[in-house]
Amino acid sequence: MVSQFTVRPARIEDVAAMAGMLVESWRETYRGLMSDRVLDDPGLVAARERFWTAALTDERYRANRVALAERDGAVIGVAMAGPPEAQTSEWSLHLYVLYVLAAEHGTGVGTALLNGVVEPHESVALWVADPNPRAQAFYLKHGFAPDGAVQSVEGVRSIRMVRIARGRRE
Repeated sequence: MVSQFTVRPARIEDVAAMAGMLVESWRETYRGLMSDRVLDDPGLVAARERFWTAALTDERYRANRVALAERDGAVIGVAMAGPPEAQTSEWSLHLYVLYVLAAEHGTGVGTALLNGVVEPHESVALWVADPNPRAQAFYLKHGFAPDGAVQSVEGVRSIRMVRIARGRRE
């Protein structure tokens, strides 16, 4: 029997576990899409620790929501949403991070993390690697649709997906 997972707000003492889990997830997800040089960089975990430390303590990120999922005391997923980098009237939130370890795919962890950082009434945008059919199907299932925007970062092509909330209050 598989134990239950919990989703909760991330805390500064979670930084090392979050960074390690994120790098493991990147290696599972992006091997073959992203350069091995990036994925196997011995400083990648430390760089992610610096990122999460800033995300949880720096005033610039105060409006962000950061959640993690854990099972049996181990971090198995992370998510972060916050104000979009560029002001837009179409959506008020950007989903910057949503990663779940491959062993946890299909368990509900991704949905719980999404719901942990994005309210149903909020309009939200995100970038997702392309191709990444599993992640794209997950977002489609949750009401997101590609809007035609494309970008490439570190050699990884991504498409923007957007969910415009129905009946939202302005």
